Formats: sequence, structure tokens, C-alpha cells
Amino acid sequence: MSVELNIDGLVGPTHNYAGLSFGNVASAGNKGNISNPKEAALQGLEKMRTLVKMGLPQAVMPPHARPLTHYLKQIGFTGSDSAVHESAWKANPSLVANLMSASPMWTANAATVSPSADTADGQVHLTTANLVAMPHRSVEAPQTERLLKAILPKAAVHSALPSNTVFGDEGAANHNRMCASHDQKALEIFVYGREAFRDTQQTRFPGRQTLEASKAVARLHKLDEDKTLYLRQSAEAIDAGAFHNDVVCVTNGTVMFYHKDAFDDIDAMQKAVRAKAAPLGFEPEFLMADMPLQDAISSYLFNSQLLSLPDGTMALILPKDAEETPTAKAFVDYCLSGNNPISEAHYLDLRQSMRNGGGPACLRLRVQLTDEELAQVHSPMLMDDGKISELEAWVKRHYRDRLTKDDLGDPALMTECRAALDELTQMLSLGAVYDFQMEGGIA
Repeated sequence: MSVELNIDGLVGPTHNYAGLSFGNVASAGNKGNISNPKEAALQGLEKMRTLVKMGLPQAVMPPHARPLTHYLKQIGFTGSDSAVHESAWKANPSLVANLMSASPMWTANAATVSPSADTADGQVHLTTANLVAMPHRSVEAPQTERLLKAILPKAAVHSALPSNTVFGDEGAANHNRMCASHDQKALEIFVYGREAFRDTQQTRFPGRQTLEASKAVARLHKLDEDKTLYLRQSAEAIDAGAFHNDVVCVTNGTVMFYHKDAFDDIDAMQKAVRAKAAPLGFEPEFLMADMPLQDAISSYLFNSQLLSLPDGTMALILPKDAEETPTAKAFVDYCLSGNNPISEAHYLDLRQSMRNGGGPACLRLRVQLTDEELAQVHSPMLMDDGKISELEAWVKRHYRDRLTKDDLGDPALMTECRAALDELTQMLSLGAVYDFQMEGGIA
């Protein structure tokens, strides 16, 4: 038997609205607003609790430490970590804002995952995303790799691809898997926004994922080319604000749930998917919405989680924004009433994340595991209702309920963040996984 483990990113204490993500409409639109890190983390934990109550395996990914003082030291700032933080803020607030981002909470960008059923060597493979398209995200890979290895100690966790725009890799946000069931060999679908060496097509916003990166990940994961497909995301979707494919498309099992403008040629896409799926023994089910693209992006309808339930049906985990957008709600209702596996829809309040351009699917990394592989997961990271309650109490002890852009320059915030994470690693039996712990200090 196989199950799908959802690893959710725990929102960090420095969650803020600095508007750092070019091409992310929500992030840009909320730039400068006051954030509530405590509320953001509690909203994310409540989403985890929803899945636990549904009988689904759920794990947590800890936040990254912020700011990255070793990065600041590399570029010439000196002194204690607090002094480095303070002097860097005085010299260049925008630089420090990038290094204070809580963006690792969106674990859909942490890595691309191929389960053992799909790989030639029968191992679970993960490739850490390099995220080179955005400066604030390009610094995440080393810490992400360390945490992935802690959570999945028996998996093959690959380091990030070369850190340049030829191999721009955004992780599972541009990757889909379709299959008869989680334990069956699957069709792995990589979606890219550009070809690094051949593109002449210009877009308003950058195509972050390259074809070259997608093919490199497939090679590292030892995938069968006959069971692998590369699809190009439409320029129209990218320019409308679908900076990752998971803003306009999500798959689970035999179902593809997507917007009509997710790909340039829908007929060609469907034909290609059917041709690759046939030898794998399943018929794809296409649930395509013909609705305004802007409604899809503002509501994050397709950034929902599409999950297999223990009874064999599927559920959608959606943001409340989708429920409040008439065209999005109408399409969900249509799916629920139709002849397809989707039987439930759960609308959750994730507004703190949504205002930065991250919905339910952004907050989680999907890892398909056999029962034996699940037993090898670092068990303190596996959630139940009691553990979630402990994390909620931890958040309430350590997180601020108000954070402005100017607060990012406060050295006390760094100290608060480190104290919280030091306690968290003890709660999760992780040992020293952060640079500040390895270097022996919090202040």
C-alpha cells in the first residue's frame, strides 16, 4: 500500500508583506501592508488539522532561520550577528528585507518529488529547488535540503541544480503526477515556462521554470521517458500572474483540475496526456474551467489541494477566497455534482498566506510513500491533533501579531526568531539543523 504524505511549511515568525515576488500579483498588491505572523501560522496549522481529521498523513516542515547573517557576512558586514543585522539594515533595507522573508513556508517550492514506484532504482527521489528567479528565494536551498534529509532520512535527496537561470527550478509547483493509484507507476508531468537556450518569446513576467531544469530533475530521479511528459505553460497565464503552474492546474490520481488557459493548446495537451496514460492503464479525467483567468488567479481556485480520501473519493481543500468568488464557487459546485471522483470541498481561511500569493497547494509538498517508507519518516514531524495543539501553543508564545516593514530591521526580531526555532527543534527532536545552532549562539 502507498499513501500521500503532505508536508506543510510552518509559517515563520518573520512573515511579512515586503512585495518581493515579481510576477506574483497578490504579493505586489499587498506590498507594505501590516502582516500578522501569529495568525498566519495558526491558519496554516488549522489546515494541517483539517487533513489529520480526514485521516490523511500530515507532516510539518519547520521555518528557516532569518535573517541569513552568514550571507551578510559574506558580503562584508562584520561584528556580532545582531550588529551585522543592524548595520546591514542601515546600509540597505531592501537587501535585509529579502533575507527576512518567510517564503520557505511555501513548501510546494521546496523540491520536486518522484516516488519509488516511478524511479528506476526503486527509491524516493527529491531534488531541492534552486529558486534562482527571485533573490529572496534563491538563498533557501541549503537549509531546505538539510530539513528534507531530516524528515526523510532514507530518501535520495539531491542538492539543487546549478544556480543559474538556465536551470531555473521552482520545485513541485511545476510538477504533476497522474496514476490509477498512489502505489502504481505514474505519468510524471513537468510544466515549464521557458526554454533557456531557444526562447524568443517575451512575456511580461518571467517564466521561472525552464525545460532544461525539468529534464535535469527527471534524469536525477531516474524516470522512464515513456512515462514522463513535458508541457509548456501558456504565456497568457504567466502574464496574468500564474507565476507557477499550480496557480492554474492541479492533478491527483486520474484527475486534472485546471483552467482553460493553463496551456496554449488544450486539445494537444489532452491528447499527449491520454497517449502517455494509456500504457499505464488509466483514462485521464479532465475537469476544465471556462472562467475569467483573473478570477482563477485572484481566488486561487486551482491552487487547491486535490486529495485522495480513504474511501477512494477525492476532496478539495480551497481558500475561502474561492468560495467568495462566484465563478470559482460555481465551478466547484459543478464538479461536486458531476460524475467524477471529487466528493468534498473544504474552504479554509488562509488569508495571511493568500495576501502574499500562496494558497493551500503552495503550503504543502506531496510525497507518495509506501507503508514501509512512511515508517521511516522522522516520526516527531508527523502530525496528530495533540502535536498540532503543541505547535499552536508554541506559536502563541513566540510570534508577534503585528509586523511592519520597518520591524524587519529590528535585531530583537532575529533573536526572537532564533529562540523560537531553538525550542522548536527540541520539540521535534531535530538536533542542530540551523546555522546559528551549529555556530553556538542565539543572539
